[in-house]
Amino acid sequence: MNCAPMTELAASQLDVSQDAFLGGQLHLTQPRSGHRAGHDAILLAAATSAQPGARVVDFGAGVGTAGLALARRIAGLDLVLVEIDPELADLARANAAANALPARTLVLDVTAEAEVFAASGLPPDSVDVVLTNPPFNDPARHRASPDQARQTAHVAAEDTLQAWVHAARRILKSGGVLTLIWRADGLTELLAALSRGFGSLVVLPVHGDAGKPAIRVLVRAVKGGRAPTRILPGLMLNEETGVPKKQMPESVREVLEGRAVLPLAQL
Repeated sequence: MNCAPMTELAASQLDVSQDAFLGGQLHLTQPRSGHRAGHDAILLAAATSAQPGARVVDFGAGVGTAGLALARRIAGLDLVLVEIDPELADLARANAAANALPARTLVLDVTAEAEVFAASGLPPDSVDVVLTNPPFNDPARHRASPDQARQTAHVAAEDTLQAWVHAARRILKSGGVLTLIWRADGLTELLAALSRGFGSLVVLPVHGDAGKPAIRVLVRAVKGGRAPTRILPGLMLNEETGVPKKQMPESVREVLEGRAVLPLAQL
């Protein structure tokens, strides 16, 4: 485990907060401004299946939320956190150490060439599981944040999705699994990207409110898989209850607190 402390540069330049996740099972240091961890990362971890000893890579790990949440649930992972921002990577490294979760953190562009990945210890066909929450806001439809870190984390370039899926396909073993979260209104482009080398897709729509269209999709894809695509019943983050008007279902609360997993993780 790389237990190197956060660099002096990151410590001096970042205004950070200490936040608890998984009902207090995971404590993370993260910037107060810019990209902050939320439900998406925890839902991604809860949708990811892995076996002890599996090599797992978290693309765009930020401060390590999704990967470390998965490692908290499944002991003995060979976990690699990949993050392009050196300051966030420092925080991810420190968070892994603070939570006593073995992980290696790489400052690496997900769109880098295969040779760069291999030199970093991620050669082709070497990974069992990739999980990722890529930048997914369409710059043509969403005003970019003036905060550069937030913009990098949230706004996708035209080829972002294809590039990240390609990188995952390259490092995954045959039969390896990619789990990701994406905008629900971008499902068409997501399915197109996954059609190149992935199959056996299972899609879980995520609805912010009952009775309204899905806002996210969680997708499990198998490298070389051939089973038909399946769409699971939607996950409702809030339900109508009358008074108060909205309330988080207990089943969702259990997932967010690390007491339950989503159906994708049980496949």
